Amino acid sequence: MSKHAAKHEHASTPAVAVLVEAGIDHTLHHYEHDPASDLGYGLEAAAAIGVNPEQVFKTLCAYVDGHLSVGIVPVSGMLDLKALAHALGGKKAEMAPPADAERSSGYVVGGISPIGQRKALPSALDETAELYDVIYVSGGRRGLDIGLSPADLVAVTHAVIAPLAKDA
Repeated sequence: MSKHAAKHEHASTPAVAVLVEAGIDHTLHHYEHDPASDLGYGLEAAAAIGVNPEQVFKTLCAYVDGHLSVGIVPVSGMLDLKALAHALGGKKAEMAPPADAERSSGYVVGGISPIGQRKALPSALDETAELYDVIYVSGGRRGLDIGLSPADLVAVTHAVIAPLAKDA
């Protein structure tokens, strides 16, 4: 979908609204979320929109030294909590309970976007994002992914780039 078409959906989610307001080129990729899928949200999205799973990134919330933070890693891997803590200048990280992630972000698990969260959090993007011209992240609800450049994602989230992923 073109940027022009995206403007017609400017209010579909806070993530899309932020991108439109900032004038950031992006594409929207809708797909039918299957609650029975055993792939997991990210791998389901990669399959549904027809892209390599290494190019689709999931947004995970973790506490770094007691402060809620965001790690953005390929759906084909896992978040290395020690690496996230290091990237954000902390000593220790632990995954946040899903309810904390939903409350802070304003999104539901499986649809948490790194963009347009209710509360801006320290964020880090896995360095493999820079291997691609376009990466895909959740658009703010299940069944919607956004394609954009890694540089634009960094700009809009103020994320640092660091090695964060480990093999699943």
